[in-house]
Formats: sequence, C-alpha cells, structure tokens
Amino acid sequence: MGEHLGQLKLTVVQGKRLVIRDFKSSDPYVVVKLGSQVAKTKVINSCLNPVWNEELVFSLTEPVGALNLEVFDKDRFKTDDKMGHAHFSLQPLVSASRLRKVLKVSSGETALRKVVPDSENCLVRESSIACIEGEVVQDAWLRLCGVESGEIQLKMKLIDTPVAGTR
Repeated sequence: MGEHLGQLKLTVVQGKRLVIRDFKSSDPYVVVKLGSQVAKTKVINSCLNPVWNEELVFSLTEPVGALNLEVFDKDRFKTDDKMGHAHFSLQPLVSASRLRKVLKVSSGETALRKVVPDSENCLVRESSIACIEGEVVQDAWLRLCGVESGEIQLKMKLIDTPVAGTR
C-alpha cells in the first residue's frame, strides 16, 4: 500500500434517464468501488430519475485508482438486475490538489483544471476541478455503459489529511 493522500468524499447526487428493469420502472441503487473499498447508496423505489444525495467516504492512497460505479435494480426474489456501469479516473483530482498546494490557494474560488471526456472516464461533458475555500472539488456527470441510457451525477471533494508535525 502506498502513500496516504487523504479522503475522498463522494456524493452520489442523482441519476437521469435510467433504464427500466422492472415492469414499468426500476428500484435503483449505486455500488461504488475504489480499489478494495466498496460502498453503496440506498435503494430508491420505482424511479428512473432518482435523487440519492448520499455521501460515501473513501481513503485515497498512491497509486490513485479509478472509481468504478455499477447501478443495479433491487429485486426482492431474484438477483438484482444491472442498470449500467461507469468508471472515472481520480488522477486529475489528485493532480489538481497537488497544484493547489504548490500555488498555496486557500481562500476564495480558483479554477484548477478541466477534464474532458476520454477513455479514462465516462464523462458526459467537460468537468472542472476547482479550489473553493481551500477544498478541491469536482462535479461530474457520467454516462452509464452497457445500457441504452442513463447518467449519474457525482460531486467529489478531496480532503487532505494533515501530515504529522506540520501546521
């Protein structure tokens, strides 16, 4: 295990245009994996545009991996149905956090970096990383793969853990 970089506070905000997996709707929830860490949201019943607004916390270490998301439809009597998956590289967020330290940005709002859709992520559109009052944050919409439609909105915040002996 590598150097500890801090905590990632990930808010799974909402889903849009998710696929139908039951008769007329779905009961979606999201499973998020970062390395060996796994967390999941609550189930939203009968909804194709769910709002979770649920915060999940992960420990970030080097090497920085990618977030992997899977959306499922909760079923009572059989295996939960897959509703799509997405991946998202955290490297740009970590790089922006390092840039914030170099620039010594600690107050106000400063744009640090833009991330464009590519093979390292499932971004729907460009996403910006900013430092807001000393916190490195990113808002992103991810397109779900392996299904006809569906997007998930995430808000990420990188929380540095103070190094012993500093401050």
